[in-house]
Amino acid sequence: MEADPNSSSSFSSIFSEKNSRLPDDTVFFSIFPDFSIPSTPQSSSTSTSTSELSSQLQSLHLQILQTLSPYTSDYIWQHEPFTVSLSSPTATCICSASIPHLHGKLRYGDNLDDEWFIVFLLFHTSLHFPNLSIRVWDTDGEFLLIETAFHLPRWLNPDTATNRIFIRNGHLHIVPKTVFPQTPSLFDSLSYIMKFETKTEATESVQLAIKNKIADYPERAKKNVHRVRVRVPVSVAQVLKHEPCLISLAVEGFYDRDIDTMKFAAKMGKFMPKGTGEEMVTVSVRMSRAMYAQLVQQTFQAPKCYPMPVRTDVRAYVEAELGMKITCGFEMMYQMRKKEGLEGKGSTWEKFMESLERSGYFQGLLPGSKEYKRLIENAEEYYRNSSLHSRASEMMNAPVRRIDEILSLPHSIDDFDSLDLPSSDDDSWLYSGEDELNAALQERQKEMEHYNLKNNKKQKSKEQQDAGPSSGSKTDDYGLGDIAKSMQAFVQKMSSYEGAEAPESRNLDSVDFDVDRFMKDVESVMRHPRPEDAGSDVDSEESSSSDMDFDESEDESDDNEEVGDTFMQSYSGALDEELKTTTLDKSFVRANEQPIKKDEGTSNAPVDMDEDFTPVDVDVNLVKSFLDSFSSQQGLPGPASNLLGLMGLQLPQDDKKK
Repeated sequence: MEADPNSSSSFSSIFSEKNSRLPDDTVFFSIFPDFSIPSTPQSSSTSTSTSELSSQLQSLHLQILQTLSPYTSDYIWQHEPFTVSLSSPTATCICSASIPHLHGKLRYGDNLDDEWFIVFLLFHTSLHFPNLSIRVWDTDGEFLLIETAFHLPRWLNPDTATNRIFIRNGHLHIVPKTVFPQTPSLFDSLSYIMKFETKTEATESVQLAIKNKIADYPERAKKNVHRVRVRVPVSVAQVLKHEPCLISLAVEGFYDRDIDTMKFAAKMGKFMPKGTGEEMVTVSVRMSRAMYAQLVQQTFQAPKCYPMPVRTDVRAYVEAELGMKITCGFEMMYQMRKKEGLEGKGSTWEKFMESLERSGYFQGLLPGSKEYKRLIENAEEYYRNSSLHSRASEMMNAPVRRIDEILSLPHSIDDFDSLDLPSSDDDSWLYSGEDELNAALQERQKEMEHYNLKNNKKQKSKEQQDAGPSSGSKTDDYGLGDIAKSMQAFVQKMSSYEGAEAPESRNLDSVDFDVDRFMKDVESVMRHPRPEDAGSDVDSEESSSSDMDFDESEDESDDNEEVGDTFMQSYSGALDEELKTTTLDKSFVRANEQPIKKDEGTSNAPVDMDEDFTPVDVDVNLVKSFLDSFSSQQGLPGPASNLLGLMGLQLPQDDKKK
């Protein structure tokens, strides 16, 4: 865990509003102490002088570093150390406007554990310093909302979450919409949380979702570090001995290699100047599990100048192959940074003093005065203490210089041959991630089902209130009377990308449908001849031709009605003839529950459809079909239970069928 007392230059490019392109796979955070929040947005430091406010921020900075250091000192980060820095008054920060604060960022890349480790550290910080309001987000936005999506109020979404989500006193806080209907400013949100902390605390289900995600930390952070034995040149072993965290730059150089950097690996001019004659040693290397996976699961042919053992000794070959990839990564990273001048300058006392002068820390005091000397002493003490934490960060920004310093020290193969190395950690986790993935998916599925069930119950309760008291049917005990209502309400809803939603205002006007014209068009397509024209082919053709004319005169209206009636009679007669020989009419429940009476002696006579086919009760038939389908499932999942569940209805099992 790193501190950077002179971070204005590095963070100005990261947090500047002018830089619209944020780094990918990066998590950001800002820490706002209560003492830095002014009474009004216009007053910056009315009650507290600039020097006093800077001293308070510096003191808080060191306290946070000391609190988190036990968790971060031995951790291997994927790309860069965890840094906490003072905000710069000369750089516009996208998260804080002009409010003094602490902030930081970390690129986690493919290792999501780094991001959630950051979340744990921030929650831990808020517990030890209750008067802090902390924001955390990444390049995807408010990622904490994704983890708690099934427990959030419906009004909260990525568009309405701006300046509303904070961590405070070990809990997640949400600035309510009832207080600020529009997007609140950062100052308004911080001021409201500070004054009404209990009113902004999120619900217990939201808190539980976040706490379950970080409950395994810091133990999970330790578990994420993988120790493995590798065979590398003495130069690489010397670098890793003094700076174990540089392994992240080596893995990054290997994993992100391209044609240009692979040319450096082919020569090995820095770490293997003797080629195959270079002395090789076996060492134990610590890295994250993500780094180990990136090395192991990529096929890479060793350069010709790199000595590799025979494949018969499997263990020795695996150690040598992994070491070869690490060595190539170091070579590619070193040479590329040296060529392009990608060397950070780090923090110096002069730069730190310049940042203090720009911020107004000395308040125009004359150099040499008593108050000026006191401020200088405080700044020197802060710089010394913070430099202890910022050393690794400076080294990661300037790895070429640090590697040259390490290799200039005396070293030989004897420094590593006598080491008692631990065995490599078990890497079965690399091939057994399916169970963990399935467990996570099942947990998410349970949350989704619980969320849908809760919403369905609310919807059902609302519909029952809108529908009024029950009709008193005995089937209402199990909600059978609601099946027809739910289905009718469902089919009348409008579907959108968010699901079936009932429109707020629907056009209830009847559909403008010209039946006569429609039937005339259908007849013209089917070429159905008129009865009076059946004997004349010429007249039939003329009739068909005239049917395609859409500009009929009023004189033809009677003919059109006659054609439509003739077609409907023919179609109805053909349909009745087909249905007479089936039992379809007996499969429906009639609106009139009394049996249909027929005249005696007419059982074999032609069926009169108008007399025998009484209206069908659609609702009763719908419920009956649902019950038959549900009963045939015999308690197993099926379409009926799934559809009823989506509508918020649950039926008891049929105990009679066993």
